[in-house]
Formats: sequence, structure tokens, C-alpha cells
Amino acid sequence: MTASSRANSTPIHSGGDRVVVWSPDYLGYTWARGHPMNPQRLDLTMALARSIGLLDGIEIVEPASAAESELLRIHTPAYIEAVKNAGTSTVVDAVDPPFGLGSADNPIFPRMHEAASVIAGGTLSAAREIAAGRTRRAVSIGGGMHHAMAGAASGFCVYNDVAIAISWLLDNGYDRIAYIDVDVHHGDGVQRAFAHDPRVLTVSIHQHPATLWPSTGWSSEIGEGAAEGTAINLAVMPGTVDAVWLRGFHAVVPGAIEAFRPQIVVSQCGVDTHREDPLADLALTVDGQRAAFLAMRDLADRYAEGRWLAVGGGGYGLVRVVPRAWTHLIAAALDREIDPESAIPESWQERARAFAPGVSIPTTMGDGGNVNYQRWDGPGGTPETHSPAVDNALRRLDTSILATRRAVFPLLGLDADDPRD
Repeated sequence: MTASSRANSTPIHSGGDRVVVWSPDYLGYTWARGHPMNPQRLDLTMALARSIGLLDGIEIVEPASAAESELLRIHTPAYIEAVKNAGTSTVVDAVDPPFGLGSADNPIFPRMHEAASVIAGGTLSAAREIAAGRTRRAVSIGGGMHHAMAGAASGFCVYNDVAIAISWLLDNGYDRIAYIDVDVHHGDGVQRAFAHDPRVLTVSIHQHPATLWPSTGWSSEIGEGAAEGTAINLAVMPGTVDAVWLRGFHAVVPGAIEAFRPQIVVSQCGVDTHREDPLADLALTVDGQRAAFLAMRDLADRYAEGRWLAVGGGGYGLVRVVPRAWTHLIAAALDREIDPESAIPESWQERARAFAPGVSIPTTMGDGGNVNYQRWDGPGGTPETHSPAVDNALRRLDTSILATRRAVFPLLGLDADDPRD
């Protein structure tokens, strides 16, 4: 969307078909100085969305904090109490941090419980808007804390807002929920929360666990007991680019979603898959990330009557990556798609320069990435028309695709070797 198209856009209000959940209190989720997860990325995203007119006519839903009774859906009483105490203390055992608190990844900060409760409340608000029929799509970029465990903080995540919201949905009219996680790190906390629950399908596409924390998310992780076949993991190798990543997504995700037939799709939209992200090794562009968001939205439209709850997650390119990527995410939810070649307003560029002097500020909404993926066409079907490097990347990906499909597709009633998505 350019400035000239702004006046012609159709206002969309909460209570209609789309909802944006946001609170300035999200910015209180502030770790130690120099920590990779800086909430300024959220502020810059909302500023960019506003500067291009994306939020014109949109009534923002401001969430309340999640009540302790809601946190207890996923987290233990002892852990919640530890988080409360940590947020008021300056003494932490740095050698063996209790409950995962006080580590380098999860240093304590003032009012930790309150800040994390607002994040959880935001994702719950999005879920409630959809469940009440006030909207079919809701997005909260502050959410996506998918690593938090029942009794421990993990991977920059205090309370697992996504798992809490899914648990709430299960108690409020939903019994088939599909969770799709495109963060570069495996969605371990959400998978573990529902590993025994056949009502929740968890799908995670992430950098190979042999090469990146948390070292989980192998194709053999398929769910447990009655829930076998409802955990799906596709691991991709370092250096994976847009077209290769999208080939993998479309070889696994649409078929699984069609077989599961969810009533709602919940998407964790971490953007640490970007080629510039400092904490991982994939090579996607903003264009590829945008294509992933649109694909998940379209799956919700096709199989879940349009019900789509999207949240943020990882992403540590604070200025050059996250604001553009999540502005595209908001646009996807609002049906106000933005051309990646659109210019970024100078007013936002000035704001970004003030925050990060010396950083090269992007001037367009995309990176010029190639999102024209070649469809997976079954075992042995890798095309022969590419360079050796591309062919090698495709062969490695196809090995992962086959491992995932053969592990779980038969449990969904699908043929693992059938190339149809």
C-alpha cells in the first residue's frame, strides 16, 4: 500500500471481520540491556503500520492482563509464584537459576509477571474475539512466546500465551485446533503442552535441531498416545532460502491441515528465519516471510471458515527485518496486502535512524526475494535444471520432507509418497 492508495482503502473495524490486538504495555516486556529481544521492535512495527496507513480506520483492541486462573491452564502454581517473586527481587542464583529465571536467556526484570501477563492477555483477547464471533481474524504481534514450559521460563519466554489461548479455545467451543509455527526455532513449548491431546495439531517448520537450540523438533516427534499423528515437524538446513523453504511448507502443511480439518488456525509467525537474523542460520527474506503469512491465512480461509489467530514470536533484526515483516503480517490479517516494492515513508526511516544510528535503514517493504518455489512432486522428483548448489539444497530438503511425511502422514490417513498437497 502506498500513500496514494491510502485514501481509497476501506475502513475495517473491530467487531467486523478483522481485529488488531495491541497494548503499549507490551513494551514492558523488557529484558536486560543488550538482550536480543528488545520490545522496540514492536513499537517500530506499529509505527510503520501507521505511517503507511495500514491501520487507518482500525479500532485497536487493547487487552487486559491474563488472570492467574488462565495462566494456570498451562503453568504450575509454583512457577507463577516464582515469576512474581523474581520481578520484585534483585537476587538471583545465576549458576542454577530456579524455574529458568535469572539465566542469560531469561534474566529477571522488574514487574516480569505483569509484563508477561499482558502478553498472554493479548493472545487470549484475540482468541475471545474469534470465539465470540466478533471477528474471524485477529493478530497480536506481541504474542508468540512458544518456548515457555509448564514450570520454567525458556528461550526468552515467560508465559506461553499461545498454549494458554489454545487451552481456552478448547474449553470454549473448539475441539479441532491447528497450530502452525514458522519461527526458526522449534515450537517446543506448545508441542509439549498438547503432546497427548488429539484435538490439537501442532506443525513446526524450523532450522534442523542438530544445528540450533532447542535441539528438538525431529521428524520422529509425532505426538503421544491417542495423539499420535498430531505433532508434525519439518526441519530445514542452515542456508535455506525462500523458494526452498516454501517448497517444504507446501509439501507438508496444506495436506496435514486438509486431513485434520481444523475449526481454527493459530499461527506463530516468528521472523528469525530471515537471512540477517543474528541468532540463526536460515536465509529467508521479508518477501518469503510474507508469502508464508499469506499461505497460512489462505489455509484458514480454505479449511477453517477463515478463523485465523496470528501472533508474533522470534525475530532479532530489530530495525531492518521485524517491523517490515510484521507489518506484512498485520496487512495479511486485514486483507490490505502491501506490495513488497512499496516505499517506506521517510518519517518512519527517520524514527528508525534515531533508534539505531549507523544502521542502514530499508527504503522498501521487501528485499526482492524469490518466492517462486517449485512444487514437491514426490520421491525422486527433484528437478535437474538448477545449479549444483540449488540441487543440493533441494535434495537435502526433500530428505526432510520424506522423513516428516513418512513419520506422520499415514497416521492422518494420507499417503506419505503422494506428491499432492
